[in-house]
Amino acid sequence: MIHTSENLPAILGGTPTVTLDQKEANRWPLLTEEDEQAVLDILRDGRLSIHPVTRELEKDYAQFSGMKYTLAHNNGTAALLAAFFALDLKPGDEILVPSATFWASVLPMLWVGAVPIFCESEPDRLGLDPEDLERKITGRTRAIVVVHLWGLPSKMTEIYEVAKKYNLKIIEDASHTHGAMWRDRPCGSLGDISVFSLQGDKLAPAGEGGIFLCRDFAYYERATMLGDITRIIELETQARRFAATSFGIKTRIAPMSAALARIQLKRLTEHNRKRNDSLIYLSEKLEPLGFHTFLPPSHIKRVYFEYIIRFNPDQIPLPISVLLRSLQAEGCQAFLPRYPLVHQQPFFTEGHFKSILRLPEDVPVPHYAPDALQATLQGNRNLIKLPSFPNAEKELLDQYVCAFERVIRHADDIMNSPAALENSGDTVLPGERS
Repeated sequence: MIHTSENLPAILGGTPTVTLDQKEANRWPLLTEEDEQAVLDILRDGRLSIHPVTRELEKDYAQFSGMKYTLAHNNGTAALLAAFFALDLKPGDEILVPSATFWASVLPMLWVGAVPIFCESEPDRLGLDPEDLERKITGRTRAIVVVHLWGLPSKMTEIYEVAKKYNLKIIEDASHTHGAMWRDRPCGSLGDISVFSLQGDKLAPAGEGGIFLCRDFAYYERATMLGDITRIIELETQARRFAATSFGIKTRIAPMSAALARIQLKRLTEHNRKRNDSLIYLSEKLEPLGFHTFLPPSHIKRVYFEYIIRFNPDQIPLPISVLLRSLQAEGCQAFLPRYPLVHQQPFFTEGHFKSILRLPEDVPVPHYAPDALQATLQGNRNLIKLPSFPNAEKELLDQYVCAFERVIRHADDIMNSPAALENSGDTVLPGERS
């Protein structure tokens, strides 16, 4: 076969396939005059710290989720801290958590004395592996943190069975799943306590913000006592006695962020539909090429906080570093996923967590080994992050498909080329982190 520059992959000297400008296709968040006006209204009102818009946002999320109690926070990390505090955990209590997540799903628990126990992720949806979850339970286990990673709801049927069997509470980190559904129930309503992040990359962003949700007033009360000093005086219980101090933290959302969050939540369905249409179309083109794109089972409606796919090395004879560089040469924005595994981070492996975690003498200090969770480690090696295309036209998606087809078609040529040998040992950096 005669190769010309027209059919050669770009990494071997051909012309890149993706030629369309991607800036507008990947612009996020999508802000309009309505968003601007909502923020201007707060500025002109002048109540920049405490404003009725915060209560309105909380009502929006109560209606959106079906949860009775909601409390807005300055970010999702603070809402997660409130969730751990609300459970009234004792020093040494253990919480089962994923390692494949953003660190905020894990680290705030240390401030209330709880010990994270890392569990494997299952390969189908990248959530907690229910079998490993059950293996990790001890007499000190009190709760499970469920993270619906990248917008795909976890295996909740099995997780619920484990939680019920061992009387464990569930904290649902729904930060990636605004608008996702599990068995006709919205994510954000699946935990004893649930949390959304409203950070700027999220599907309903506020710039910064977080929402704490629950059905049990006792949890809401403790969350209020922790971080919203202006609400404590409103409590009709003995907790009002803490109104002068709270429990030492102030976590309320800024009204301008709350105003923006309301508009973005109102437009969530529209925004999600655009992403989903693009990424389902792209997934159906990439699946036959040897990529698992995490299309959901019939009882799940997923969303796409980010678009993560897994390549099959049995079908694609390229190391991931060479595959990514070949796609990047074609003009694709292809990277490793943004989250490094939490259990491998120096905060845990070098023992720095001990400076925060204060355990009773009869509770052993945990040891975190970077080579633990072998199934998760192996599964993460083959994950690729592509744009989530919040505003893409079909022509750009088709160019991505052509780029993938060209690289896969010429995989053997690429592997036998000097370019592959030069790059095969290089480190490919993750995408941007938040």
